[in-house]
Amino acid sequence: MSVNQILVLAPNWLGDAAMATPALRSLRRTFPGARITVAGRPGTVCLLEGLPHVDALEPIPVQPGAGQLFAVAKRLRPAARDLAVVLPHSFRAALLARLTRARRRLGYDRGGRRWLLTDAEPPNRVDGRIEPVYMASEYLDLLRPLGCADDGQGLELHAKEALRARLAEAWAGEGPLVGFAPGAAFGPSKRWPAERYAAVADALRERVDARCVLLTGPDEADTREAVLKAARHPMLEPQSHGADGIAVLKAVISQLDLLIGNDSGPRHVAVAFGVPTVCVMGPTRPVYSTGPYERGYVLRRPVYCGPCQQPTCATDHRCMLRIAPEEVVARAEEVLTHGARPVLESLEPNALA
Repeated sequence: MSVNQILVLAPNWLGDAAMATPALRSLRRTFPGARITVAGRPGTVCLLEGLPHVDALEPIPVQPGAGQLFAVAKRLRPAARDLAVVLPHSFRAALLARLTRARRRLGYDRGGRRWLLTDAEPPNRVDGRIEPVYMASEYLDLLRPLGCADDGQGLELHAKEALRARLAEAWAGEGPLVGFAPGAAFGPSKRWPAERYAAVADALRERVDARCVLLTGPDEADTREAVLKAARHPMLEPQSHGADGIAVLKAVISQLDLLIGNDSGPRHVAVAFGVPTVCVMGPTRPVYSTGPYERGYVLRRPVYCGPCQQPTCATDHRCMLRIAPEEVVARAEEVLTHGARPVLESLEPNALA
């Protein structure tokens, strides 16, 4: 069967969408003449804007109801004629692919979705249990039956040059440009305390004359205020330059010397632009998000209750509170002074706490 129209249903989370870019690139190499359309949440669509491997981007509602789902499927039907690739794990995503009437529907066989897919691929299992792998690898593995292969080039995003130039002019200076991403849409369990981010920003300002940029989303006003209130030195904020939030996020991160943040979307945006990271890892399993393309450090504490994968901590948040600001400062200074190696994981010397 010839493949001329391909629809890709993109992941919902920004970080996962960034990690899906090697898979999109592999689709283009395998089907150079096909029209590739990517559909996803508005933020995801904006994140992927500018990729040369994608012909069209289609925003869809975050949580479409039954009527909306049918309407979206009808709108996407021409783009899905030959093949629909379902990257999210949700039942809803597979149902949407089925409603488009795509001739071939490829996705992982999980969550009771087999009957909605023509090509239901088995997820990675160990001793009969589904075990996670790095998300970029998971998406590429899904495409292998199509003949797609990894080119080893890693994550890829594009930022608007005009916006990059405007921000660079506004923030011109001598010291390193360091971004801070204290939020996490997953939930509070992923968030290192705001006052600790402020302490790290103050230390880097005083030690290496860093220009510190605070990166928060529209739903993170409380986190933003808490960081700014605790910081002794002012921080730069890209929101004052207008434009779309995701476009600004890409433009800012693409120019950073270092990003410090939680295990959240900005981390993977940084990886896509080749920017080193210092990631403060909490309740999630590193295997999901730590890949071969990242440079810098992942700071993590092994605790008896983790990794719990829960959005809200049920105990005392020890997995993150046991990571001190001084350790983050030391790793950041090392990266800024000596350069970044492929990502290393830094663990507490002793066993579970």
